[in-house]
Amino acid sequence: MALMNGPEFAAGERCNGESSIHAIIGEPQSSATVILSRTTGSFNIPIISHSATCECLSNRKYYPSVFRTIASDYHQSTALAFMVKYFGWTWVGAVNSDNDYGNYGMAIFLNTALKEGICVEYSVKFQRTEIEKLKIVVDTIKKGTTKVIVAFLTSFEMNNLLDELCTQNITGLQVIGVEAWITASSMITPNSFRVLGGSLGFAVKQINIEGFADYVLNAFWDTAFPCSQTEGNSTQAELSCRKYQDLLVMKNYNEDVPEQRYSSNVYKAVYAVAHSLHSLLKCNEHGGCEKNVTIQPQQVVEALKNVNFTVKFGDRVWFDSTGATIAQYEVVNWQQDSDGSIKFTPVGYYDASLPPDQRFVLNTDNIIWVGGQLEAQGDLIARDRALLLCVIQPDSADPAFTNSWDAGRIWNGSGTGSIDRQK
Repeated sequence: MALMNGPEFAAGERCNGESSIHAIIGEPQSSATVILSRTTGSFNIPIISHSATCECLSNRKYYPSVFRTIASDYHQSTALAFMVKYFGWTWVGAVNSDNDYGNYGMAIFLNTALKEGICVEYSVKFQRTEIEKLKIVVDTIKKGTTKVIVAFLTSFEMNNLLDELCTQNITGLQVIGVEAWITASSMITPNSFRVLGGSLGFAVKQINIEGFADYVLNAFWDTAFPCSQTEGNSTQAELSCRKYQDLLVMKNYNEDVPEQRYSSNVYKAVYAVAHSLHSLLKCNEHGGCEKNVTIQPQQVVEALKNVNFTVKFGDRVWFDSTGATIAQYEVVNWQQDSDGSIKFTPVGYYDASLPPDQRFVLNTDNIIWVGGQLEAQGDLIARDRALLLCVIQPDSADPAFTNSWDAGRIWNGSGTGSIDRQK
């Protein structure tokens, strides 16, 4: 609170509002950003998050000082439904994290799926601490007739789900993922490819920031091998580092730097604040700025609304009316390399800045499907199990599911069309 309201104690019923900080970079998670903004909101301190994507944060009435260098999940959830429809999957299951991120994201997906004529056989959710509920979720997946699962989960819940699916040896699922976990290194385990091989999902664009890998690696070596910090005696430094010689020359460690997907968003957030302060201080191109200028956090909020610049790697940075940036995703596919390692192969993109008919592009020839197949398996429905009939009630926002059997045909979500079950 001292950071937000100044360090001095003062008598009075009201806080002075003179914050010693003018912006906060973070939090990464949506729920944490919601909590932080409720604390800082009264002081009008802007928060610039690099990965909080919940659509709830787009409400400027409740979060007027929250900005994001990542798009709202409104776009990702909508794009998920478009992807499902693109492949003709009219019968899917849905799992989400029971938090702000998962609940808002899944609600948008379900609403869009309904409009696109996609039936959702079940929609279940859990939190990372709900072990018994997780088992119920996995049991629902196991008993379900669809093999296409939309997983709107954080990496924490997805790790839990993956562990349980591996434990019960549940395979053959076509999993559709989100940016929170689809390229997370924590998903790569000895058994994960059996379950997630062939998965498709949206990921934050991978961008190479010039010099960043060297910076990270130098910081790592300075911490891990303090021998290099020996001052004033090069001979002593050489002797101290000799025991690490085999490690130092082993290989090119740039390969070990993780995919720089969110790092670029942090980079943009820092530069957005810098550009805002630059404008408020009336700095000129010669490096001169006005002195003795007092800047209030609310002024930074207003300045952030007007930033518009291009970073060195070519991306344009600006915030829309909700405080978020334009939606641009890579579509990645879980594949296995010749040496058995898992790779996230780009197979398309979604770019909301383009005309509607050009936003979603997929290169299906490059996709490896579940089980190593080269072609998608239609609706991927378990043919030997009973199918529920999905009926859209005209006065209801959600699909209604009955226990009626229609052994011969599978209907789409709108009830306007069907296909022969044996096709």
